[in-house]
Amino acid sequence: MTRDEQKQLGLQVAAEVYKQMPVQPDSSPETQYIQALGKRLVNTIPADRSWPFQFHVIAQKEINAFALPGGPMFVNIGTITAASNEAELAGVMAHEMAHVYMQHSAKQQDKSSLLQGLAGLAAAAAGALGGAAGTAAQTGIQIGAGTLLLKYSRGDEAQADAVGAIILWKAGINPVALADFFQKLAAEGNSGPQFLSDHPNPGNRRTAIQAQIKDWPNQQYSSDSDEFASVRKHATGVQAYDAKEIAAGAKNGRWTAENKKNGVVFPDAPATAAAPAGAASMPAVSISAVQPSPNFQIADLGGLRIARPQNWEVIENRESSATIAPRAGVSGGAVAYGVVIRAQRAPAANMSASKLTEAVAQSLQSGDSNMKVVGQIQPLRVGGSSAGSVQLETVSPMAGADGKTQPE
Repeated sequence: MTRDEQKQLGLQVAAEVYKQMPVQPDSSPETQYIQALGKRLVNTIPADRSWPFQFHVIAQKEINAFALPGGPMFVNIGTITAASNEAELAGVMAHEMAHVYMQHSAKQQDKSSLLQGLAGLAAAAAGALGGAAGTAAQTGIQIGAGTLLLKYSRGDEAQADAVGAIILWKAGINPVALADFFQKLAAEGNSGPQFLSDHPNPGNRRTAIQAQIKDWPNQQYSSDSDEFASVRKHATGVQAYDAKEIAAGAKNGRWTAENKKNGVVFPDAPATAAAPAGAASMPAVSISAVQPSPNFQIADLGGLRIARPQNWEVIENRESSATIAPRAGVSGGAVAYGVVIRAQRAPAANMSASKLTEAVAQSLQSGDSNMKVVGQIQPLRVGGSSAGSVQLETVSPMAGADGKTQPE
């Protein structure tokens, strides 16, 4: 992805976050503080190498923070209250900024490795979400279940720690505080398991950071501030929601309505952002342009071979996802006709095929308020393995012949 493409995608996904999660207004004490702390960190990065960072706060209880491609960053209320001091909170933010600086989410698309499995229901993902969310679903970014996840490798984590340490040091903050916060999460074993699973431990963070900074010039670090203490105290009284409540609110449109009512609107949604879920963003095409051929040929996806209609193409083939579709059935990030195959980590060990299918369906529904399950999950066998199948219904990203929205 180019630099401009990363900025565009980040803005589009950030606009989706504002629709699917309870975002605090910029006037809130928490957001004001996070923006000020963020600016302090951004000022350490040379302007010609920086990104247009912006900082927002989500009223969510769980510990999480994420930075999107191009710079939009979101910090949960739970992260503010979990930090013991300003240095720990700054450590989390610097770590996330480093992921943007190193362009880790963009580089995920360039990795080539074997597809490790099929997420059969994900065939509907790009088409159901459409536009920004559809593009996001294929670049390792998932909106759903009350959180937004960017999957990083241990190598990515080690780099983010190293770059984050430089940002903190230049800001006059002890870089070891970054490791302290991660260590605290691991020791407590609650509130932040998702954050830890998406940020795998690259090794002994504290030892690595101490070794990195041992020869750097000595300086008097700041570790806390009256501003942090005041905001942390205020944050404990903010109405915050857990992941299940946020997922339910995203599904029924609660956060879109409440954010709008409170004047919380994403400030930089690009003019080219995708239409909201449920809006037809693609013109109608003739059935002959998308109807699959009765003749099939084998598509080699690198570790996975699958028969595809002769007139359908492998549009995209990345590390953990592939799209097979007729050209006329795809536009931007939306897939109206076609199949999206994705590898997806199971939410828990030893889940049955039926439970896995149910979990994937719920994940898709959390990103599309129009989507509903039709009928029961049906068992089947795929390549000798147990599998599940279920029908989902939503609004197509492609308009009908009359130009109006149509179900799919």
